[in-house]
Amino acid sequence: MIEMIDVWKTYPNGVMALNGIDVYIDKGEFVYVVGPSGAGKSTFVKCMYREEKPTKGTIMINGTNLSKIKERQIPKLRRKIGVVFQDFKLLPKLTVYENVAFALEVIEESPKAIRQRVMEVLDLVHLKNKARFFPDELSGGEQQRVSIARSIVNTPPVVIADEPTGNLDPETAWGIMDIFQEINSRGTTVVMATHNKEIVNTFKKRVIAIEGGRIVRDEQKGDYGYED
Repeated sequence: MIEMIDVWKTYPNGVMALNGIDVYIDKGEFVYVVGPSGAGKSTFVKCMYREEKPTKGTIMINGTNLSKIKERQIPKLRRKIGVVFQDFKLLPKLTVYENVAFALEVIEESPKAIRQRVMEVLDLVHLKNKARFFPDELSGGEQQRVSIARSIVNTPPVVIADEPTGNLDPETAWGIMDIFQEINSRGTTVVMATHNKEIVNTFKKRVIAIEGGRIVRDEQKGDYGYED
């Protein structure tokens, strides 16, 4: 599903964020990406949805070579990759329903199909009763659930989450993890960059640890392994 082959990333200021990364993530896996601040985690996940382009190396996502696609093809690529951000990135003037529906409108789904699918995913994230609310009327946890609903409404084979519980209180974070577990149980590959030690150590999944832009540990059902 995801393959990185000898991936390097050096920023214009000379900072080397990725240093010869090689990794393979199979269909249906749930993978945590961990490491100290500045280790390269965010660059690692951003390269997966082409927010960043590697300096060299090959990245394959679901059969697509990200190194070879043109800039104009990136929006089409992202229809096949769900992305969940720490700061939600919801459109403030659209309702919950409209925020989620937007992802289907851009691919010109029929209104009937949009209504059905949007309500399905809002039900999954337990927000069916808040479809007409606006983002500023929701709690942080509810906004993150809308973000998750938007990321999966296209039924992407891969969901990439960059610190999705970083702005949430611990109790809310557990609820968000339950949703990711449910998404994964339905066959979606999930890659999550996180600093949340308790979540990683409780929901035992594959752990890829990055330090200094290199993978230093790759364990099935691993621990967080850091004190930060």
